[in-house]
Amino acid sequence: MRRLLAVAVVCACALPAATAFAHEGNPNFRSDVRAVTPATDGITIEVLNRDDRLLLTNRSGQDVLIEGYQGEPYARVLADGTVQVNRNSEATYLNEERFGQVAIPDGVSPDVDPDWQTLSRTGRFEWHDHRFHWMAEGTPPIVEDESKTTKVNDWEIPIRIGDRAGAITGTLWWTPQDDGSVPIAAIVALAAVLVAAAAFVMIVRRRRRRPAAADTQREAW
Repeated sequence: MRRLLAVAVVCACALPAATAFAHEGNPNFRSDVRAVTPATDGITIEVLNRDDRLLLTNRSGQDVLIEGYQGEPYARVLADGTVQVNRNSEATYLNEERFGQVAIPDGVSPDVDPDWQTLSRTGRFEWHDHRFHWMAEGTPPIVEDESKTTKVNDWEIPIRIGDRAGAITGTLWWTPQDDGSVPIAAIVALAAVLVAAAAFVMIVRRRRRRPAAADTQREAW
């Protein structure tokens, strides 16, 4: 039992590191949405993973178009929930990598007609956008004290709702690293591993007791 618990503790202790490795956002930054204009019922924007992705949900009954980096149509969530990206927008490819280090296919240009590719019909579009995070390695020059939360910049992503021009606006913040305390998720994971280990030991012990009980009964006869 003690050996199994020791193994469980070691495995659980490795969980936070694995989570941090898989984390695609930067823990030193947090991007907040300030507003969506024009204000429209049924349209929400959410930041995922601190500064990694945006999630747009459209239940407004109107088409929502997100513009690319050169003002071209990049993606849209139609009134019926259809989600599409424009394969002739550079943003479609640049947004695949955090710092945009990707090759753009030949022929992709804001000057050609959109080539719409349907992704889903959920009314929800999730994407990485270089306009709402820090596009360089290291600490922004504006951050003088890394131990203090500091505003880095305001950001804006142009959109269209129906036939009206608008924008998603927000603010990017520098945020200090946490104090090293154990995350709640890691505690829950550790508890789950320990419970599973204890259950396994109980099952093994019960199986060992059954043959012993059977032998005792045979001896009694």
